[in-house]
Amino acid sequence: MSGDLDPDGDAGSVANATADGLDSAAPADDTATDAPANDTATDATDTDDLLALSRQYLRAVRADEPVAAVRDSLATLPEDALASLSGPAATAFWLNVYNAATQTLLTDRPALYDSRLRFFRADAVTVAGTALSLDDVEHGLLRGRSKYGLGYLPRLLRWGFERRHSLSNPDPRLHFALNCGAASCPPVATYSADVDRELDLAAEGYLAATVEHDPEAGVVRVPAVCRWFRGDFGGPSGVRAMLREYDLLPAEATPNVAYLDWDWSRTRPSFREL
Repeated sequence: MSGDLDPDGDAGSVANATADGLDSAAPADDTATDAPANDTATDATDTDDLLALSRQYLRAVRADEPVAAVRDSLATLPEDALASLSGPAATAFWLNVYNAATQTLLTDRPALYDSRLRFFRADAVTVAGTALSLDDVEHGLLRGRSKYGLGYLPRLLRWGFERRHSLSNPDPRLHFALNCGAASCPPVATYSADVDRELDLAAEGYLAATVEHDPEAGVVRVPAVCRWFRGDFGGPSGVRAMLREYDLLPAEATPNVAYLDWDWSRTRPSFREL
């Protein structure tokens, strides 16, 4: 998840928490029924096949098993096969691909992480013959918005693959599911066609672990992604509404929204079941 506040900086954490209202756990066993992670993937021709392929890739990464075969399967997909993906299935597919590709990139080219500009823009995975960076997947396909402009700007100069396969209704809960390798990122889960329920659990768990409400000071502190992409959440009022939905803010409370530091230290993610 590449942020807008110092989005491509080369070192250090994001700025200190700023008032806005004033204007490793070890991997658990995966019980999914996907094919073994180190098996060659079968031809993916429909939604179930594509989801299984993305889950297989992430499971291989999680288990530190070879990923060459599944990456080749993703790379050689016919592009028209992606047309079967829409709505929840597309969300789950690209979340799995992003989180798996991030770990592959960190393993294969760890020095890239020293410059987030290069890291997020480097080719990370090839899908249906198209090389994609992490920025392409997150902002071009999952969000369909610019990584700049605090989430209020459209993504300019969109190219053909993005236009054909981007999600039509991006979900702000994506920010609580994407892991770019930083210590402050949320845990990684394997997403399925039940992604709406799974994203609710991911958002609820991550926010419960990070949000700090100080009723006496009239401030609630939230993860920095809520500032970088505040437009995705509907601004500070949308952030407060989200916190109420997850019982992290009383219904009558209207505190100022402030933003926590982001720890960019490279960290092996924790994995969770949803």
